[in-house]
Amino acid sequence: MWKYKVESVLPQSGKSLFINGQWRAADSGKVFTVENPADGSKLYQASDGDKQEALAALDSADRAQEYWGQSTPEERRNILQTAYEALMDNKEIFAELMTREMGKSFKQALGEVDYGGGFLKWFSEEAMREYGRTFHLPDGRKGLVTHDPVGPCYLITPWNFPLAMGTRKIGPALAAGDTVVVKPAELTPLTTLALVEILRQAGVPKGVVNVITTSHSSHISDALFADQRLRKVSFTGSTPVGVKLMKQAADNVLRTSMELGGNAPFVVFDDADIDAAVDGVMLAKFRNYGEACTSANRILVQDGVADEFVAKVKERIEALVVGDGMDEATDIGPLIDVKAVERISGLVDEAVSQGAELIVGGHRDEHGERYFQPTLLDRVPRQARVYTEEIFGPVLAVSRFGSDEEGIRAANDTPYGLAAYAYTSSIRRSELMQRRSESGVLAINSGVLSDATVPFGGVKQSGVGREGGAEGIFEYMTTKYTLLVP
Repeated sequence: MWKYKVESVLPQSGKSLFINGQWRAADSGKVFTVENPADGSKLYQASDGDKQEALAALDSADRAQEYWGQSTPEERRNILQTAYEALMDNKEIFAELMTREMGKSFKQALGEVDYGGGFLKWFSEEAMREYGRTFHLPDGRKGLVTHDPVGPCYLITPWNFPLAMGTRKIGPALAAGDTVVVKPAELTPLTTLALVEILRQAGVPKGVVNVITTSHSSHISDALFADQRLRKVSFTGSTPVGVKLMKQAADNVLRTSMELGGNAPFVVFDDADIDAAVDGVMLAKFRNYGEACTSANRILVQDGVADEFVAKVKERIEALVVGDGMDEATDIGPLIDVKAVERISGLVDEAVSQGAELIVGGHRDEHGERYFQPTLLDRVPRQARVYTEEIFGPVLAVSRFGSDEEGIRAANDTPYGLAAYAYTSSIRRSELMQRRSESGVLAINSGVLSDATVPFGGVKQSGVGREGGAEGIFEYMTTKYTLLVP
């Protein structure tokens, strides 16, 4: 079944709970099946953890916190660096795991290994740069500001980027001196298991990293949130679930990082390099088949260049190859499950019924029940759900605008504010977008904006906190002021 030596990093089937440095089964003996979305075949039997395993994992993390919090930055750096090197040595293995369990193409999965590995490398270096400061108060006394580990963390990762979302949370937590309990998505736990195994092999001490696989996510969260030993939660996922978790976190006043839903605008002004804008939108829309929170969702094109833009995008979409992600020729693989296909099909049909023009695609693909054709819609009404909701699929929806003011207002007309994109050759328009874009991250004349070295996060209903960059490690630390009196 596996092309590469996956068994070297994947624990035995049925023993996917990692607690206190050991792989083990659930007390109940229950398991759930992880499937390949390309064909529905069974990949693995994951242990179905519940409340008792969650609390055992927190017990382990709590016991290890004192030691790990007092470990040297060099020790943390060395473990993360060793794990990074092991990940790079096993790129094909991790890429295959992601393609098999999530559906993304093998070539995109290789890209995620580089991207995800970047967080291990970056935060191995950030572990050595926990900057504090000293200063004098107005009366001459000396003050000292330092940063301490926040304590045991609960990290909840999504299914769409199973490696990068793990390293983006585990990396800074370990670098800061925190212990963690990780809960990967039920649909895609295998990449996380492999990541934790290379961390184990890299020498991470017992109890510092713990993993709970489960088909009962709420049971795990309820048990951990009720325990005062937990001090932080980091979640990537939908806004409704994030809001629920924030309410739960309030009871014990937990630190929270929430990277939630998006509805990214992609604004093309009439002075843009249209070929570059087409290249950019193909990256911003079809990376991960649109199953990304940063995916370009609302393509806003100024009237004077809209016809040219749509015609060129149509040519590019028609050239995309649909198929199994392990096929080297594949550009667009399966969506994560049948429900995703049904939802996207409904969004497209509804938009067409409301006046949108279907230019290409728009239907299920012949490869199977989890495949949907890459689709281009033009003149999409702004009340259509394909415009107002996060699509999370390979549908490119174009809406046209007249004045610059209309375009910017349309871009901001959403309760979300994660990513935004704009194409223009004008410095004035670039600065206007930079000042007025209601987003946490903005790319001007680029279709890719994520990197381990930059802060990532949203505003409005797209979340709180930042991951990556110099800011990322401080999400996992507390700030302490000390007054020094001789």
